[in-house]
Amino acid sequence: MFSYCRDLGNSNLSGHLVPELGKLEHLQYLELYKNNIQGTIPAELGNLKSLISLDLYNNNISGTIPPSLGKLKFLVFLRLNDNRLTGPVPRELTGISSLKVVDVSNNDLCGTIPTSGPFEHIPLNNFENNPRLEGPELLGLASYDTNCS
Repeated sequence: MFSYCRDLGNSNLSGHLVPELGKLEHLQYLELYKNNIQGTIPAELGNLKSLISLDLYNNNISGTIPPSLGKLKFLVFLRLNDNRLTGPVPRELTGISSLKVVDVSNNDLCGTIPTSGPFEHIPLNNFENNPRLEGPELLGLASYDTNCS
């Protein structure tokens, strides 16, 4: 029987996330927290249409959060905290109505914190320790990618 959940958290893993992970279309939980994973988050993870939880926190992941993650319509948990991520929080994530937990604290994100959709209920401390990330956006009053140049 195929397993839809692999909890490989705190397993002393190293290496990179490969684009081929996006082919595991029945995967529901990708738990790779507290390892030494480097490199970027592949845009292909947006193809994991059954994904409920993406836990990549406490690694050494760099680059941006792929906007393609906004295609994960069943995602409930998105924990990317304690990495080296840069760039803005993709506005595509505001369209995931199932999203209940988002934690991107302790990175180097920029721009403003989304306030629409599921982000209305995400605590501000889940965005802290991103020196270039500014408070909640004022819809229609400011560009969301300020401080991102």
